[in-house]
Amino acid sequence: MDVDRLIAEYGALVYAATFLWTFFEGETFVIFAGAAAQQEKIAFLPLLLAAWFGSFCGDQLWFWLGRTYGVRLLARKPAWKPGVERAMGWLERYDTWFILTFRFIYGVRNFASFAMGLARINPLRFAALNFIAAFVWAILFAGGGYLFGHALETAFGELASHFQFAMLGAFVLAIAILVWVNRRK
Repeated sequence: MDVDRLIAEYGALVYAATFLWTFFEGETFVIFAGAAAQQEKIAFLPLLLAAWFGSFCGDQLWFWLGRTYGVRLLARKPAWKPGVERAMGWLERYDTWFILTFRFIYGVRNFASFAMGLARINPLRFAALNFIAAFVWAILFAGGGYLFGHALETAFGELASHFQFAMLGAFVLAIAILVWVNRRK
């Protein structure tokens, strides 16, 4: 089975998967979805909206978890403390710029939102800045994928389809592994 046929059969699920994947992280997924949009396998605007709102909603959830349960969760999850402390340090030094850019720093996104909730940042201020930053993030990664998709198709032709199929397989495998690991815990 190839990517074109999968998208033809389950195309609408790409947008739901984009929302869910970006709820947690999702840069790579959004880049490859952008490449699929460039090849007109999926529509770019719904992809952009799914990435934007998935990213925004995920960060809002982590913010509210930090704000509501932050101290208790840190006591139960001491492994989170270094990430939260690093995010708090950046927040103290860079404030607004950190809120606008934290999602571009690998491995910091969820800790940052959590830390901002814990730091008692004004919820409306965080939501407004998060909304803007999530849009910029989504347009850069989906747009980058769109541009990358054209370059990949031009450079590799048919090989690009096989590469996309391999990445789709890697995505499904990653989800299966995460589910398996969570069930074992």
